Amino acid sequence: MTAETALALYQTMLEIRLFEETLYRLFSTRDMPGSMHQYNGEEAIAAGVCGHLVKTDYITSTHRGHGHCIAKGADMNAVMAEMFAKSTGCCAGMGGSMHIADFGVGMLGANGIVGGGIPHAVGAAWKCAYKGDGGVAVAFFGDGASNEGSFHESLNLAAVWGLPAVFVCENNLYGFSTHYRRVTPVEDIACRAASYGMEGLVADGMDVEDVYAKAGDAIAKARAGGGPTLLECKAYRYMGHSRFENPTYRPKGELESWKARDPIGAMAARLMGGYGLGASEIDGARARAEAKVAEAVAFAEGSPEPGPKDYERYLHA
Repeated sequence: MTAETALALYQTMLEIRLFEETLYRLFSTRDMPGSMHQYNGEEAIAAGVCGHLVKTDYITSTHRGHGHCIAKGADMNAVMAEMFAKSTGCCAGMGGSMHIADFGVGMLGANGIVGGGIPHAVGAAWKCAYKGDGGVAVAFFGDGASNEGSFHESLNLAAVWGLPAVFVCENNLYGFSTHYRRVTPVEDIACRAASYGMEGLVADGMDVEDVYAKAGDAIAKARAGGGPTLLECKAYRYMGHSRFENPTYRPKGELESWKARDPIGAMAARLMGGYGLGASEIDGARARAEAKVAEAVAFAEGSPEPGPKDYERYLHA
């Protein structure tokens, strides 16, 4: 990895983290609609995977989708405006946090249904194969979704058809309040790939370099016609499951032990170590991220509300 690429990944992770931290404060102090599921701690996954994708590739997301949206290149102003349910949001204020999407950059949508986005990615991958355009579709989903029928059906079909798909399991240990090993009989969800004749990889989801390397292999293979891959990224969500939930079910000290391996802090140290960057470049990245988030908040707050009849433009039946 070049220093330029490493710094770009660090920049993406910073933007996601600051967006989430700012959004949490805003939900605490503003009258904002809906709920939210935050991505703090998992930034290396979105950044490392989407670092290999281009605008015409596709991703599908989860109820925890802000980071995927930002990493795929959605305009942060429009993403923040959607959080405020403003008409300038990327879904015109009609989607909100759990249904955010930006088709213009290939982000096919967050999904409030566990595992709901996985079949959509298979459909997008089928389109890429049919058109022969070299495109790839990536499905992001959590450990809980790997126990859903949509996961198994999707992997089976993608393998049978040899589709250019990458299935990225963000294993953050908990499905809501349940540790994944209470409901999943295997340690590595990636081992389930063998049942469908595809490669299964495990990446350290707290290490953006590891995610970037393994995602790069899977995406390159898919582009070359080598079929799908299941990539499990082991990480940890710092916040509760949603909005203001207090995760009292987690063992004492668990959060602190994972935060000691924070992907952003670890990458900053590597940038100033092996990549030879200086503190000014690290500080510059943070300043750019802070300015970008502040601009997004100002844009959202100054944007108009949707009209009372605007919803009629989006009805299809």
